[in-house]
Amino acid sequence: MTTLRVIVDQMVARTPGGIGRYTEELTRELIRTAPLGCDVAGIISASPESDYDSLLMRLPGLSDLFKSSLARRELALAWRYGFTRLPGKGMVHAPSLLAPLSKHDRLNDESSQVVVTIHDVVPWTHPETLTKHGVAWHKAMAARAHKYADAVVVDTHAVAAHLGEIFDFGDRIRVISAAVSPKLELPVDADVRAKRLELPERYILSVGTLEPRKGITALINSLASGEDSGLPLLIVGPAGWGGVDVAAIAAEAGIAEDRVRTLGYLDDADLAVALDRAAVFVFPSLAEGFGLPVIEAFHFGTPVVHSDDPALVEVAAGAGMTVPTSDADGYPERLAAAISAVITDHELSERLRFKGLDREKAFSWADSAQKVWQLHADL
Repeated sequence: MTTLRVIVDQMVARTPGGIGRYTEELTRELIRTAPLGCDVAGIISASPESDYDSLLMRLPGLSDLFKSSLARRELALAWRYGFTRLPGKGMVHAPSLLAPLSKHDRLNDESSQVVVTIHDVVPWTHPETLTKHGVAWHKAMAARAHKYADAVVVDTHAVAAHLGEIFDFGDRIRVISAAVSPKLELPVDADVRAKRLELPERYILSVGTLEPRKGITALINSLASGEDSGLPLLIVGPAGWGGVDVAAIAAEAGIAEDRVRTLGYLDDADLAVALDRAAVFVFPSLAEGFGLPVIEAFHFGTPVVHSDDPALVEVAAGAGMTVPTSDADGYPERLAAAISAVITDHELSERLRFKGLDREKAFSWADSAQKVWQLHADL
């Protein structure tokens, strides 16, 4: 039996974020699409027993779970300096840069291979939007990947192009996209959930961890511009770093207290309801590697307004309204104009709805998993 060992640690991180979601969906599909004679095992840092149980429940069919003796922070530090290796040989797939990268014979030792995933180039292009520790760790791990990784997976050609300007990975780079989770579907009790969430009849929705690079400040300030649409803004996502205080930003902009509301983390069913009922979905992020929330909004036929970040432009492929981020001072007003256009122009809204529904069909976790299996076979 050939085993593909996947590092699933991000699934039980304090803030799983987009990478945690990516890890879960990809691993589940890798298990389902495993070729004959192959299985999938997980790798996780030292965690509470409840985390192990939760992970095994969420990934049915996982053949084994290797539990490191090191906690997540210590494991990340050890792997940064190449101190800790995994026992035995075999295929390792890392859905992020958290990986045991060390010197090995990539040409003659096919039984030992490590593939890492680099989701974006934010540490190089927008370091000010991350913590200093985060920037240093990602740059150090990317350098190790350049030296030791057998292949590097990226989500978009935009990231591949940017990354190629930083490191020469040659033909080791593969573009394998993310997709919408099959669990993200409208539940039968949608009305009950909408009432519990206190969803207005019409509203603007945004999704993302509350941190500087997500453009939340610009989006909130757009409500106070001359192009104001008048609708309330709901923001889904956990708190991140950088002290993005939604209430304080709104107050400083002179926006009514009940005009902006955070919903925090939502489970798949609640998120589906929020996305489906939004008048417009706005993703104002300043830097992305893929932008899964855009595809999720497309899935429900919700019109999308997004920034001109290259990865978002590639993923949306004209199915959303693109807003330039240059001239930061004018960005909120341009966001407001785009939002207002979608809300007030029914024909535009319907055109974006059908474009989005069509574009979302281009992405599939089954396709992504099969490309990962093929990548490891090629190595």
